[in-house]
Amino acid sequence: MIRYEIAPDITRTVNELAVMLFPHVKLDSVSCIRSFGSSSRGTIARCHALGKAMQLGMGRTKGFYVVEILSRRFDKLSDEEKIKVLIHELMHIPKSFGGGFRHHDYVCEKNIEREYQRYVNLKSRKYLQEKNNIKLKNDWLELTDNILKRDNNIREHEKIHELKKENNTKVHYAREKKRWFW
Repeated sequence: MIRYEIAPDITRTVNELAVMLFPHVKLDSVSCIRSFGSSSRGTIARCHALGKAMQLGMGRTKGFYVVEILSRRFDKLSDEEKIKVLIHELMHIPKSFGGGFRHHDYVCEKNIEREYQRYVNLKSRKYLQEKNNIKLKNDWLELTDNILKRDNNIREHEKIHELKKENNTKVHYAREKKRWFW
């Protein structure tokens, strides 16, 4: 007997892949599930489409897709292979996002590898960008901190200078006073 459950971990990965590689995929119309107990041989994951007749019957104007991963096989894969499997399933979704399905003449090893390499490049670029942004942010914080310290030092120096000037004026005034009365 097959058991299904919602897969939030797969949903997060699918959403990331869709945003980076497949902008035509409408995230609110893709659901990810994990199945247990399937007797399918060689199947790691499946992409299910809601066809036009079902869409019409349900009053939907756009397609709906379900990415199903078969836990028994999928969970044993390396992270790289898991990403490739999810890319494979997302590649089945056509750009029209109308409920149709792209077949294995397009969803082939060569195209999956190309999309995976694009994903890796975008991910590393994003990582470097975030790392640089953090470095820039830290540099900016250090710079503003130094400016504030410098401004505080200048203000303190000005206060000291004003106090000295004020004290010198008082002393000078006191000396003048003494001279007038003596």
